Parts: sequence; C-alpha cells; structure tokens
Amino acid sequence: MHNLVSKLIIYRNIGKDSILYRLSEICKEFDSGYFDKADLSNRILEEIHRLLDTATTYGFDKNLWHNYLAFLLAMTETPFTLVAEKKGAIDGTVNEFAKNDFSIFRKLLDYDFSLMEEELDLSCFTLIQNYNSVEKKEHVYNRNVSVRIQELSEAIEKTTNEEELYDAVMEFYKKYGVGQFGMNKAFRINTNYSRTIATSALSGGSEVSVAAKKNADLIVPITVTSNVVLDDLVGYEIQKEQLIKNTEAFLEGRPANNVLLYGDAGTGKSTSIKALINHYYEKGLRIIEVYKHEFQYLRDIISIIKGRNYRFIIYMDDLSFEGAETEYKYLKAVIEGDLEVKPENVLIYATSNRRHLLRETFSDRTEIEEDDVHPVDTMAERRSLSDRFGVAIGYFKPDRQEYYNIILALAAQHPELSISEEELLHKADQWEIRHGGRSGRTAQQFVDFMLGN
Repeated sequence: MHNLVSKLIIYRNIGKDSILYRLSEICKEFDSGYFDKADLSNRILEEIHRLLDTATTYGFDKNLWHNYLAFLLAMTETPFTLVAEKKGAIDGTVNEFAKNDFSIFRKLLDYDFSLMEEELDLSCFTLIQNYNSVEKKEHVYNRNVSVRIQELSEAIEKTTNEEELYDAVMEFYKKYGVGQFGMNKAFRINTNYSRTIATSALSGGSEVSVAAKKNADLIVPITVTSNVVLDDLVGYEIQKEQLIKNTEAFLEGRPANNVLLYGDAGTGKSTSIKALINHYYEKGLRIIEVYKHEFQYLRDIISIIKGRNYRFIIYMDDLSFEGAETEYKYLKAVIEGDLEVKPENVLIYATSNRRHLLRETFSDRTEIEEDDVHPVDTMAERRSLSDRFGVAIGYFKPDRQEYYNIILALAAQHPELSISEEELLHKADQWEIRHGGRSGRTAQQFVDFMLGN
C-alpha cells in the first residue's frame, strides 16, 4: 500500500496524519518483515478505531474501507477538483496525472489485507468491509455528507478500471461539488480560529502553510441542521414570498439584494432564513452563520468562498448595535465600502428586532448636537447601515385571529392532541397572557406544553 500512496500526485495533499497514510506506513513496515507484532497490531487497531469514529460521524455502512476512500475523494480540495466542481471532466494533460491517481485508488479499493490479518491474528479488516451499522437518529451523524458519500462509494464499487473510476468521480464533482462546501448545508466560524493562526505563525509556518491553515480552519460545517421548511411557518405569506423571490433571483444569477428581516420577537424571522437551506440546498445554496463579534473575519470569509460554485448567504441573527460598538463598520465596508466588489455569489441576510440597526437615544442626539461640528453627517452615518440592505421585510406580532390560526395549524400536526377547538383556544389565551403575548414562538411553546401534559 505504501508504494501506491507515495505515488499520488493530484491527491497528494491528503494529510500525513490521515488513516490512509498511517495505514500505508504500517503496511510498509509489515512488508519489510522487520516489525514487532504487538506494536504493529496496536497501531492497526488505533487506525481502525479512528475509522469507526469517522463512520459514526458520517453514518458509513457496509464497506467502511470503500466509504472512507470515497470520503477522501469527495472531500479533498485541489486545483484539479475545484475546476472539476465547475466543469466536470477536464481536458488537458492534467488528466494523465489524475488517471494515475485514480489507478491507485482503484487498486486501494481492492487492497488485500488478508495476509496481514493472518500474520497478526486480526480480523478487523474483514469486519470493516462487511459492517452492519447500528441505526442512528439523524441528529447523531452528519446526514448531508453521509448520503452523498454512500452514493459515491456505491458508484466507485461498480467500476473496474481507472477510466470508469475517473468518470464516476467527475460526475460526482459536477453534481455535488467537492469538499465541505459541496457536502454540507450550513457553516459557522471556528471559535478557535485566531488561536490556530497565531500558533501556526509562531511555530515557524511559512506564509503558504499559515494561509492554508486559515482557509481550512476559519469556516467549519454545522453537521446537524433543522428540517424546518417555509410551510411550517403559518401565515406571513407576503413576507415569505418576498424572501423567496429575492433568493431565487440570487440562485439564478439575476440581480438580488441583501435582506434585513426586522420586527417583533418570535415571529419567524430566523425560521424563514433557516428554512431556505432546506428548500434550495440542491440548487447550490449554502449559509454561513456569523455573529457580530466575528465581523473582523468577513473579508477572510469572502476571500475563501468567492471562487466557489455555490451561492452563499452570510446569515447574521439578532443583529443590532449599541452606540459604543464599532463592529458595524466592518459590515458596512464589506457590503458596499471596499474597493473590492462583493462577489456575485454572496449575499447578506440579517434578522433584527430593530428596523434601524444602530441604537440611538435622545442623549446621543443631544451629545452630537453639542459637540459635533457636523451633527447631520454623524446621524446619517449611524443610519446608513440599515440602508445598505436593499430589501427590508417586516415581521410583526399576529392579531388574535392570526394567532388562533397558528395554534390550530400547529395542533393539526398532532392528532394525538385530543381536545376541543374551543378549549384549546381558551387555554391558548391563558398561555399568551402568562408568556409574553402573541407570536409564533409563543404558539409553538403552548402546543409543546399541551403535548407534554
């Protein structure tokens, strides 16, 4: 195996600490004939343990070895795979290098571990190639990745040579893409990002290695996302229609705007945005959640995603700023102020309880009028952030009948809730009084309470 792995070219950047490389080192030592049986067995079992952890994370099943090789092919980002993501099969000399690698992967798929098992009295390789996984709930593993990796694994199992393997993988790249953006719906910022970069730089990493570390570590997938869809949000049809029109224009490459969803708490602003990824994931929509204390990374985020074959919404939930906070200036610059134009595959969607995102007080105005030479300019600068969202959609508390409609629609999803409509609405009125007024959130909490009692 070591002789095979060492000859990879396109996929040479698969990590040296990967299961593949570590197993190849083990095989090299085994083939030499000079090894300690106990030590080699322990190292093999450690890699099998890591493989089982990976299988649990991504819901692998049946032939875990094939699943793992499919995972490497699907997740390894190189200039070749990124171009294939946009165009599928590629013309040119690079194909000769690619087919060299696919020839190696074809041999790895059929690699025979039986001699090693016999010599070391192990059965682990046989077991992982005939694995019957325990059925898991979806929140336990990353289903988005699992479905696609299983599909690729089954496709490459059917191939008999490097040409067929090449075709299968190119078709996969064109259909789904490559790497974490190809496999996942939603992403967040790595909270350890700054420390990771500082450590990499202090340890003597070159500019190239530090930059690569940044790209790898800044944006990380959210492996479990809500299954909510827009139809789950009762009412707000005009608001949802506005959001859908803007998002579909964005996905189709037509002019689209940044969007601010503002209004009362609990009315479905965040739910509306979260539902978009379930509607439009298959059409290439991805969402990156960014909090205001992370705005300093916005330029880095955009530099990573601007060349990809996806449409990205940078999602900012519950956005507002106090007078002393300055993070809003990063956001203003990214939306319209930079010399570098915001890429056409990036929009910003934000939710807020406030129409004007920067909080103002009468004392602020008094202070500005007394001390500021140009008070009008200062007030305009504070208000200009909201103006940079081309679409503003208001979500407000429902009236009583709308609140009742939400209650009844939610209750209808649970036939086990045996209670008359009159009594249900009477109890809903009592709940509303004790729990902060009418809203979709209050209605959902009430129905959950009724189901649990």
